[in-house]
Amino acid sequence: MARFDDLAAFAAVVRLGSFTQAAAQMGVTQSALSQTVRALERRLDLKLLNRTTRSVSPTEAGERLYRTVGPRLADIEAELAVLGELRGKPAGTIRITATEHAVRTLLWPRLLPWLPKYPDIKVEISSDNRFIDIVAERFDIGVRLGGDVAKDMIAVRIAPDMRLVVVGSPSYFERHALPQAPQDLTEHDCIGLRLPSHGGLLPWEFKQRGKSLNAHVTGRLVFNASDLVVAATLGGHGLAWVPEDAVGEHLAAGRLVSVLDDWSQIFPGYHAYYASRSASPALGLVVEALRQASAQRGVPQT
Repeated sequence: MARFDDLAAFAAVVRLGSFTQAAAQMGVTQSALSQTVRALERRLDLKLLNRTTRSVSPTEAGERLYRTVGPRLADIEAELAVLGELRGKPAGTIRITATEHAVRTLLWPRLLPWLPKYPDIKVEISSDNRFIDIVAERFDIGVRLGGDVAKDMIAVRIAPDMRLVVVGSPSYFERHALPQAPQDLTEHDCIGLRLPSHGGLLPWEFKQRGKSLNAHVTGRLVFNASDLVVAATLGGHGLAWVPEDAVGEHLAAGRLVSVLDDWSQIFPGYHAYYASRSASPALGLVVEALRQASAQRGVPQT
């Protein structure tokens, strides 16, 4: 009888590009995973992976095998999750990728009261600011701004449009004049956010009376996490361009001051999106929890 656990192990290593990460995801030791993949290579009498001390990559045969079995394994796992629902209780693991801001302000607050109702549903949340191919990386749900959702996905709006604002601390503005236009930001210390998807810095975008503008900003500090950007701004180290709801409490308390409000850019709000073939009952319940929470806040549904 053919075995499929070694195929799943092989696919995980190729997908993640690492025995260490694949072993952690599968809940096995790295040594056991390596032995499983080597057994598959012996069974097929083919070398499937090129291994070095620093990296692992598929051979030509391995790439061909992965293209063949990867999507089929994903389909099998999705179908098994659906079959599990026949036991009478929704069950299965739902893997979600979202930006750190979405995780902190939307996903966790909304799923926290929902989780006790469905003890057989496991939820794995990955905070990542990259643009993710959820099918290739085997996520069930992605959460991104509406304009960033792939057109071939089923998308559900879960948040209102997002307004981004430029903020600084009162102590910073004691030392620097308030900017009157985006061009004035060249005279300010602007705290950057590094984008992991391509290594560049998040551009600061503005719009006024139909005119769009990307400001050229520089500064001494750059982070790859928005909470650190906010913390540095609170410490008086510069200006930040952040979602308004991420600093709402600080603005209300006077710990931060917003500037260039008449140039603020508004982006389509967060959407939860998924591939149609992945729509298991458990996934549907998670999406519905996010949809209902947004509906209670008056967010238009799409």
